[in-house]
Amino acid sequence: MNPNTPTGLEPDTGVRPPMPKDAKTPPPRPRSGHGWIWFVVLLVLAAGAYYYWQKNNGASAGTATAATGSGKKGKGMGGPPAVVAVKAKKGNIGVYVTGLGTVTPIYTDIVKSRVDGELMDVHFKEGDIVQKSQPLVEIDPRPYEVALEQAEGQQARDQALLDNARVDVSRYEILLQQNAIPEQQLATQKALVAQYMGTVKADQGVIDTAKLNIIYCHISARITGRVGLRLVDPGNIVHASDPNGLLVIAQIEPISVIFPISEKDLTAVRKRFHGGQGLKVEAWDPDGKFKIATGALATIDNQIDQTTGTVKLRAQFDNKDNALFPNQFTNNRLLVEEKQGVVLLPSAAVQRASTNAYVWLLKADNTVTVRNITEGVVEGEQSEITSGLAPGEPVVMTGVDKLNEGTRVNATYQEGGGRGGAGAPAAGAPGAGSGGKKGGGQKSGGGRSTK
Repeated sequence: MNPNTPTGLEPDTGVRPPMPKDAKTPPPRPRSGHGWIWFVVLLVLAAGAYYYWQKNNGASAGTATAATGSGKKGKGMGGPPAVVAVKAKKGNIGVYVTGLGTVTPIYTDIVKSRVDGELMDVHFKEGDIVQKSQPLVEIDPRPYEVALEQAEGQQARDQALLDNARVDVSRYEILLQQNAIPEQQLATQKALVAQYMGTVKADQGVIDTAKLNIIYCHISARITGRVGLRLVDPGNIVHASDPNGLLVIAQIEPISVIFPISEKDLTAVRKRFHGGQGLKVEAWDPDGKFKIATGALATIDNQIDQTTGTVKLRAQFDNKDNALFPNQFTNNRLLVEEKQGVVLLPSAAVQRASTNAYVWLLKADNTVTVRNITEGVVEGEQSEITSGLAPGEPVVMTGVDKLNEGTRVNATYQEGGGRGGAGAPAAGAPGAGSGGKKGGGQKSGGGRSTK
């Protein structure tokens, strides 16, 4: 190698000489590659994927749009929405006052012993209906029979002393006339007679007490009613001081129900009750699902409970079928007034807003319109319409969620005005005859509608 050569190459060969060991390694020269080609390829693939995605999603969106459009078209071709209508009717409706009460026997007798002794016999079975004066239990009467004999013997002795004292009085009166005895002796003898008379009278009281105790040993029913569970058994020693008694008799025919009403309803109830009107009371189960019995108002309490603002009423029921049971809870309905000849409509047909009530009125051309109404008494499934609706006018009862002002509907009429199946189709509806619009309407009538 020629060190004088400026390029460090051999002049004749052009070959780079080897680098000294202490020289730094030069960086590698960049290779002439094809990286931009790969970038173009990736860009083309991305564009193709985006085109494929757009194509598929566009087809799906078109299919959904077509399906939606065809559905709307089918709905429109299916005709107007189907609703159930009902006609307003004239009828009667009751004005009721309600209250939750308790069945209470008119008389309840807790039979207790009035003497001490051993219970000998029981003449009833638990749950029996016993009649007034029917024997119930027997207490050992022998101790009281012995006491009666002793009292009678004491009275006989004292009666003899009284008789003897009276004889002495007669003698002393004769002797006094002869001045044979002092007057004081006669007065003393008369006082002794009076003393014996008192003793004999006290003896008679002891005798009567013993006889009464014997009567108390034979206990009878004081009312007619049903006997509860027996509280003592034969052979037990009972006492007059026992707090629980021997048994309980509850009168069940007739029976009463005590229930409260609000003091604001008291005036109307008192006016009709004291006017001689018999106010009917219905006893329903606590859930109000079925009626148990029907009776009449018997009396009104004499004061209002200030803590609750209510007054108690007592209604009396014959209860011949024993449907009412003592201490049973009942939902009671007092009929205060019955409105007659009013416009009635099922409550399900009345729509309520925040400030008013309205109905969807069905017009002759089978379109609907909103009609504002005024609601009166609401009783069960019936509502009184005081204004805004005339008898015979049809309104929509079910299907109101599909309606707008002027919507044409396919209406069927409700039979009986309840919530059962549809009746005859309305006029203009498919299958309707000339009398279709006069199909079954709601039956009028007041009172509670049973389900």
